[in-house]
Amino acid sequence: MRRFEFVEGSSSKFWEPELKGNTFIVTFGRIGTAGQRREKAFADEAGARKEYEKKVAEKLREGYREVTEGGAPEAAPAPKKAELPRRVPAATPTPESLKAAAEALAALRARLGWRSWEVTSRARRAKRALRALGGVDPSAHAELAGTFTALMERVVAPRQDGRLPLRHALALLGELDVAAFTRAAEVWLAAPDAVPAATTVARQASALGQPELALRMGMLLAERPGQAGAPSEEGWSKRWTHLRPHVEEQLSSSGGSLATWAQSVDAAKDAHLASRLARLQA
Repeated sequence: MRRFEFVEGSSSKFWEPELKGNTFIVTFGRIGTAGQRREKAFADEAGARKEYEKKVAEKLREGYREVTEGGAPEAAPAPKKAELPRRVPAATPTPESLKAAAEALAALRARLGWRSWEVTSRARRAKRALRALGGVDPSAHAELAGTFTALMERVVAPRQDGRLPLRHALALLGELDVAAFTRAAEVWLAAPDAVPAATTVARQASALGQPELALRMGMLLAERPGQAGAPSEEGWSKRWTHLRPHVEEQLSSSGGSLATWAQSVDAAKDAHLASRLARLQA
C-alpha cells in the first residue's frame, strides 16, 4: 500500500490510498495513530482508479511526500478496459433477408429528391432490413454493394440531384460493419462539393483514431431529438452518457480531452451541429 506523509510546523499527518475492485479506500490521520478509514464504491474499476489517481495528485500538490515502504511505490492495478456494446443484434444473413435489404436500399435510392417524409419512410424501411443482417459489410455481398455505395455518394451529391440526408446515411451505417463507415467517410472527404456536416463527421474519424467511436459519435451529432421518428432529448442524453467514458478514454490516451476535441470540431454555421457539440460538454 502506498503511504504519503505531510510533516510541517505542527502538522504530522499520513494518508494511505488503496484500490479493491471498484472500491477506493483511504486511511488517514496523525502519524503514530491507526487513523481513520473511509471507503467509496464506484460503478466500475475504471471509476475507482480515476478517483485514486485524482486524490494522489491532490495530496502531492498539497505538499504530501510519498514514503512508501520498500522504495518504489505500489502500482495501482490496471483497470479493465470497458468494451462497447454491440450496435446490432447478432444474426445470420439469408438469401431472403439479403434480397429484402437490397430491395429496400434500391427503393430508398429511387425516392431521393422526393418529399422529405417519403425519403424518411424509405430510409426507415432500409434500416430495418439491414438490421436483420446482423452487421454485415455490404461490400461482401454483391446484392448490396453497388446500391449502398451509390447511396453514400448521394450524401455529398449536388443538391439538385437529390441528396441522402446525413442522419439517414448514418442510421444505415449504424446497422452495418464499421468498415462501411470508413469507406463512406473517405467518399465524403473526397467530394468536390463539400457538405459541411458530412465532412465534419468524416474528419472526426481521423481525430478520434477509432472508426467505431467516430461512427457512434457521428450518429449522435446528426440526430435531431424531437423530430418525427427521432429519439427524445432524454434518450439522446442516455446514449451519450453511455458513450462518453469510451470517448474520454480514447482522447486521454492520446493526450487530448473532450473539451478540446469538441472545440476543434467546425460546426460550419450548422446551428443543430453546434448545439449538439455544446451538449457533449454539458
